[in-house]
Amino acid sequence: MTPAYRWYALGLLAVINLLNYIDRNVIYALFESLKRDLALSDAQLGWLGSAYILVFSVAALPFGVLSDLRSRRAVIAWGVTVWSAFTFLSGLVRSYWQLFTCRAAVGVGEAAYGPAGASLVADYFPGERRAMAMGILASGVSLGGVAGLLLGGYLEAMYGWRVAFMTVGVPGFVCALLVARLVDPIRPPAKLTVQSFLRDFHIGVTALLRQLGPLLASVAVGTVLAYRLDRYYGADSRLDVAAFSAAVGLGLALNILWWVRRTPADPQEEIPFATGISGAFADILRAGKTVLHTPTLVYVFLAGAMISFGTNGIVGWGPTFVARELELTAGEGATLLGKWGLLAGVSGTLFGGFLADWLRRRVETGRVLTVGLGLLLGGPLTVWLLTIRDQGLFQVVFTVAFFCLSWYNGPITAVIFDVVPSRISATVAGAYLLFIHLAGDAIALPLVGMLSDQFGLDRAILLLPLVVIAGGFVILCATRTVGRDMARLTITS
Repeated sequence: MTPAYRWYALGLLAVINLLNYIDRNVIYALFESLKRDLALSDAQLGWLGSAYILVFSVAALPFGVLSDLRSRRAVIAWGVTVWSAFTFLSGLVRSYWQLFTCRAAVGVGEAAYGPAGASLVADYFPGERRAMAMGILASGVSLGGVAGLLLGGYLEAMYGWRVAFMTVGVPGFVCALLVARLVDPIRPPAKLTVQSFLRDFHIGVTALLRQLGPLLASVAVGTVLAYRLDRYYGADSRLDVAAFSAAVGLGLALNILWWVRRTPADPQEEIPFATGISGAFADILRAGKTVLHTPTLVYVFLAGAMISFGTNGIVGWGPTFVARELELTAGEGATLLGKWGLLAGVSGTLFGGFLADWLRRRVETGRVLTVGLGLLLGGPLTVWLLTIRDQGLFQVVFTVAFFCLSWYNGPITAVIFDVVPSRISATVAGAYLLFIHLAGDAIALPLVGMLSDQFGLDRAILLLPLVVIAGGFVILCATRTVGRDMARLTITS
């Protein structure tokens, strides 16, 4: 495989990650319009963000397993198609629950991309250039995140929030076709068609529905129950969301329990996927054991959850905060953050990847130090930022703070692949995404919304950078363990 092709693959995957975060974050620029047109509370706006995050988090791990067992490009192509379709459909909804469902479905599609995309890049760029490659891939996090705000604010101001959703959903269909033709760097190439996709997964529709029976049944029961509670008590009671979340959580627990009971006693025993997803559960157990027995990963997972809580919470509530506190329109608030965030986020992500690799050539803890330094510089600046009401000063401090907070994107992912065997790397990456989002922004978005309803957004949002600062101290604990964990991986490889 030529270097040019590796860079082409990285570029395509980075563009897909860009679209991933545009479709993920565009809703945050539309909060004020959605609040007005659908008569929503701040807590309900927060739950719209968590609808995506909760499903994304839960789905990331099984998709990571599938990526390790089967075709990574098939997983990515399928995921891009699903999230693009439901982003487009979000522009056609007529009620809160229709939008909630579409955002949850977007989470399913984007969960398929994350672990598989990172695993492919790690194999395209092994060794010393890995953090830089991961930084380029992760530039979509900052670039796409702020571009989602910028595009959302512009399109909402010009054409309304419905057109905004539909417009950003279209480009993903083209990328799905292109990624289906990528050559996997370590797995035999094969033509990807619908039939080969199903054959790669050894799956039929009936078998899939049977294996997900408890979860699908709980989703159906939770939807009916939430609808009845919403009609009887009204949306402000929030009983509908609580009932739906409880039902889905119970269904997921029952599904996992069922898979565990059907897992073979010998974890090496092969079970075709058509006979059950339980055959892959042994890989989940091995990945979980790897995390718990690798101290660096424990610190990375804990710090990642704190980073996700703080930074994604700020991205989610930032446009609304700016619009209210600086007395701007929703479009002007999104444009302010998007324009300066675009510059700071992309440059910060690329700088973080470069700095991490430069330090890594000199000290084995270089990538961990880069993550911690960025958080401990950017966190306090963000606390100050949220107290500023002068627009000019706000722009300057925001740019510097967001630049520092973007350093972590590439290095923290590189650290995971530095200490994890390649054969389960996508599974561990999926477990990482599951943990940081369930323990991070899935909590942060509705929590800040509920606190905002009680105390005001200007006070509630201050919680977010404080958690980021705590994450900076936690990740620095990994400086004591990362060398040993990398050495152990080298010995066992």
